[in-house]
Amino acid sequence: MTPMFAFDKILALIVAVACLVLLVRLLVGARRRQKLDRVAFGLWQGLRRRVMRVVYWRQHRRSAEKAAEEAIRRARHGVERKGNVYTPKSFNKPRKPH
Repeated sequence: MTPMFAFDKILALIVAVACLVLLVRLLVGARRRQKLDRVAFGLWQGLRRRVMRVVYWRQHRRSAEKAAEEAIRRARHGVERKGNVYTPKSFNKPRKPH
């Protein structure tokens, strides 16, 4: 038993569609060819952007979580707490006279 959609049939279909698109591109005029190229390039860039967003989503999320944890850690250390008010140690220095 062979699967309904075999790999070789899908590959043949992709090649046939690519050949058909290239044939149509040769048959249309220069202005339409430029417009077709712009549309195809825009579709390619949109697809690429979506794939890259999915691929790098976890990496960006991890780096954002790491940055947030680092900022929280820095904010907690080197700070005095008086009641519910956090004051940095740099506030304890004498003020400059003006």
